[in-house]
Amino acid sequence: MWGVERACVRVTTTTPRIPRGGSKARRATSRATMEASLGKQPSADVLKMWQDAEAVAFDVDSTVCVDEGIDELGAFLGAGERVEAITKRAMEGGMDFAEALQLRLEAMAVTTDSLAAFVSKHPPRYSNGIKELVDALRASGKEVFLVSGGFRQMVHPVGAGLGIPVDNIHANTITFNEDGSLKGFDPNEFPSKSGGKANAVKHIKATRGFKTMVMVGDGATDLEARVAGGADIVVGYGGAQRRAKVEAEADWFV
Repeated sequence: MWGVERACVRVTTTTPRIPRGGSKARRATSRATMEASLGKQPSADVLKMWQDAEAVAFDVDSTVCVDEGIDELGAFLGAGERVEAITKRAMEGGMDFAEALQLRLEAMAVTTDSLAAFVSKHPPRYSNGIKELVDALRASGKEVFLVSGGFRQMVHPVGAGLGIPVDNIHANTITFNEDGSLKGFDPNEFPSKSGGKANAVKHIKATRGFKTMVMVGDGATDLEARVAGGADIVVGYGGAQRRAKVEAEADWFV
């Protein structure tokens, strides 16, 4: 998969035996696995689901990217400590996500101009190896999605850099008043509320016809995606933020 400072995670071709047959690209990606210096290793069933999955959904903050985009925006707007504290509680499962989202927006008092200034000055900081992993997954015929509690205005550039179309992105949308001041957020976006990632994955599977789908992420909201009709397995990622709840409850933690 990908490697970052606190976890040795990389795409490799030296992992478990792969069944014969299938395209060269599929076999190559089936051999892709996550070699980690921390966390629990997958069972044979979990590894098979990873290999056979038709689609993979990635969280963005502290997973595809090394930082928490909302926290970075908060720091840019002078509300960093308050926003980080709310994010930590939400990611550890200690706060309803919709409440956390509203509190962070209010703390930042973001405007259209300040958001545009942040985006222009802060290009995506990708986790090492993520671009190669996404390319390998697509080469094997797997569809790649981003399912994030962050804001579309910041997540869309992340997807663009990975070649992921907007139609494959589920994230929150900040809404503004006519004068550019903060109005709130769009409650119709799947990730705007607790359990939203589960609903996003369920929607993807139902509308795209996928039978097996994996969710990869660092937070408690990613664990929520593992429900009937949602993610079949959750791969917890600790390369940027190591969270005890995710390490304990994910099917595979790297």
